[in-house]
Amino acid sequence: MTPNRPYLLRAFFDWIVDNECTPHLVVNAEYPAVQVPTQFVQDGQIVLNISPTAVTQFAMDNHQLSFNARFGGQPMQVYVPIAAVLAIYARENGEGTVFTQEEFPAEDEVLTPEPVESETESAKSETSKKKGSHLRVIK
Repeated sequence: MTPNRPYLLRAFFDWIVDNECTPHLVVNAEYPAVQVPTQFVQDGQIVLNISPTAVTQFAMDNHQLSFNARFGGQPMQVYVPIAAVLAIYARENGEGTVFTQEEFPAEDEVLTPEPVESETESAKSETSKKKGSHLRVIK
């Protein structure tokens, strides 16, 4: 199955914002491809305010989140792979969740489409295999 972290992250983000609280992310700043202001990193982690009033051009999908924000008055684009997110919580009351270490597919695995079978190959394989589900995992 695909990792549940991006789905939980979106759900907690929406829940925190809907309750008029300020969502903060704890990010592993040493994770590959993370782009955060290094001057604010402590013990390999950084806490980011991702409130809609604090950031612009916020985008989150199953693989990454990105936004523009100001740090010490300097504008910066922030990029965080979902696997680098360690926790999300509301600043006002600490409600949120901490994510466990889970395996994320390598970036090239995510972007590599599966080969498509021709209709005749598909029909042959379906008649020879009637066991199991008709569903397949799409990466």
